Amino acid sequence: MKKYFVSAVFLSAVIVFVPAVPAVFSGKAVYGSEPVSEGTAIEEYISGEDTAFSGEPYKVLDISTGKITEVTVRDYVIGAVCAEMPAAFEEEALKAQAVAAHTYAERQRIKEKAKPTEGLGGADFSNDTSKYQGYFDDKRIHHYFGENYDEYYKKISSAVDDVLPYMITYDNEPIIAAFHSMSSGMTESAENAWGAKVDYLVPVDSHYDKSAPKYEDEMRFDRDFLKNRLEKVFEGINLGDDMSKWLTVAEVSDSGTVLTVRAGDKTVSGNDIRVALGLRSADFDISFDDDEAVFTTRGYGHGVGMSQYGANAMATAGSTWQEIISHYYPNCSLTAQNE
Repeated sequence: MKKYFVSAVFLSAVIVFVPAVPAVFSGKAVYGSEPVSEGTAIEEYISGEDTAFSGEPYKVLDISTGKITEVTVRDYVIGAVCAEMPAAFEEEALKAQAVAAHTYAERQRIKEKAKPTEGLGGADFSNDTSKYQGYFDDKRIHHYFGENYDEYYKKISSAVDDVLPYMITYDNEPIIAAFHSMSSGMTESAENAWGAKVDYLVPVDSHYDKSAPKYEDEMRFDRDFLKNRLEKVFEGINLGDDMSKWLTVAEVSDSGTVLTVRAGDKTVSGNDIRVALGLRSADFDISFDDDEAVFTTRGYGHGVGMSQYGANAMATAGSTWQEIISHYYPNCSLTAQNE
């Protein structure tokens, strides 16, 4: 089996900050890189006896057919990048995404070998994007890119080929390579987002996200809808008659994430409110306009790990994929396959 050598020096964090330029987004929040259910703590990582890269194909369960397909490492990483990052992004950002996707896949494979997940049937992961990072097979890529297939596939596959030997590691093991569309200007810690401290998933500056399309968004909910929704999600809640007192932000992290909210006579997490109302992020303000509740959100996604928009802005400014990874996953190393 091929083994890895690990860099003796942690990745440097030499970043040039410049105003970001607009980019095209895929239009979805990206939660990727660790199958963590909404509102739960990060799973304990289970390390196998041999964590070296095997080069074996990944086994992907198609939840619509129940069929498990073996996909080469290269094809899986290409399919993951196609699904998770806009092809219009800079090549260095695509490379950073490819390394994160590869890291995710290896970590997940190791976990499944050590403790198989019921329902996967021996697969490493499925194409259920509510639980695992996105992945497109070639048929889906053709459909997604349409007439731009040749151009975009060539661009993404070239980026993947340049970085395929590399993974991001911490203590010689693949990391939780979490990523999201855009932060609120500073990324969030895993501890605040998911309730478990992770040494390398800590807040870092990502202020160029503030120039991203739809960085700030507004959602309005009328009295009846909000009341019905809160009572359905938070069983036994007592809201009272004064709508302006139904929801009050109680605690906010340094990164802007709402940690706790006073909801009627209950205290809930900001993420609980985000999920209940389908908000773009847990960085939000609440105001009331007559019989409407107005939520103003900043960023898109859970905010932990690599900001995809931030990665693209850094690449536009001249940063390499190594510098992007170093910035968003501090204290980690790059691990490369021995030839």
